[in-house]
Amino acid sequence: MKEILEKISSYNLFNYLLPGTVFVFVLSKISAYDLVQKDLLIGGFLYYFIGLIISRIGSVIIEPVLSKLSFIKFAKYSDFVTYSKVDTKIDVLSESNNMYRTIIALLICLLLSKLFTWVINITGMTEIWSYIILLLLLLFLFLFSYRKQTNYITKRIVANKNNDTQQRL
Repeated sequence: MKEILEKISSYNLFNYLLPGTVFVFVLSKISAYDLVQKDLLIGGFLYYFIGLIISRIGSVIIEPVLSKLSFIKFAKYSDFVTYSKVDTKIDVLSESNNMYRTIIALLICLLLSKLFTWVINITGMTEIWSYIILLLLLLFLFLFSYRKQTNYITKRIVANKNNDTQQRL
């Protein structure tokens, strides 16, 4: 367990484990769902996974919506790659930025969980159908997360390739 904890970066702690833990705790207080685990190891993995889901909702849904609404504006990714090598504080600020986005997603997920419970009660939806809907939503979330991460990797490669080309000239 100690080795696992040592390998968890601050990013993973503040963007996955903490939001997942807070979500499970608050959810147990505001709904009939109690996902709190007695086993610390199982709880840690479950809370981490829930936090990962919350983080992906922030990245795949909330970030693009806020960007389209012009609430936030990003620098070009190639500039981010270039200048984060020059100014190491950019990576720290980016990590904090992602944490705020995840907290926004956490709060929205708590609201949506209450709404989902209300819809289930109003419609009389069976438990199996609610699980199927949840699994389908998670499938789409991770499909779009995979696509977004692949795009970031590609943009980073292109940005580094362009920097190498410029340095050779």
